Amino acid sequence: MAYHAGDNDGDVQNRRFYNPYQDLQVPIQKLYKLPTSPEFLFKEESLAQRRSWGENLTFYTGIGYLSGSVVGAGKGFIQGVKASEPGDTLKLRVNRILNGSGHTGRKFGNRFGVIGLMYAGLESGMVAIRDTDDVINSVVAGLGTGAFYRAAAGLRSAAVAGVIGGAVVGLGVAAKQAMKRYVPI
Repeated sequence: MAYHAGDNDGDVQNRRFYNPYQDLQVPIQKLYKLPTSPEFLFKEESLAQRRSWGENLTFYTGIGYLSGSVVGAGKGFIQGVKASEPGDTLKLRVNRILNGSGHTGRKFGNRFGVIGLMYAGLESGMVAIRDTDDVINSVVAGLGTGAFYRAAAGLRSAAVAGVIGGAVVGLGVAAKQAMKRYVPI
């Protein structure tokens, strides 16, 4: 039965809220005291200063899908606005915008997610093969990702995409290093 204002206000004021911890003689703060530092199974894991390959895979794929969806939804929104005709009703215009945003956002999200998945796999593979974590791994992973992503379009397209991928990652790593130098964390 739902309570409505004005219905037996005196009856509601005499009620007390149920507290499942009232009979425990333990303070609630101590009951749920969780560790604040990360937990590791092996000591070697705590010494590593990078994410594991699974975390990398999840991170880059998720970031790629999310950013691609946002960019695609923006592009679809613009296309939906441009596609509306002067005689369209508001309901039809909103429908065009939502359909365009959803379709293009999904398409871009999937593409960027796949690119993130390939990049994370190649970067983690390079770290495992070379047994060091440096800029070369990231740039080679960017080259490989661009080349693999456009490989079906032909050798020339794969080579151009590989160069673009390597250049984008190289610029990103350089910008990150510059930010560390000027902005203390």
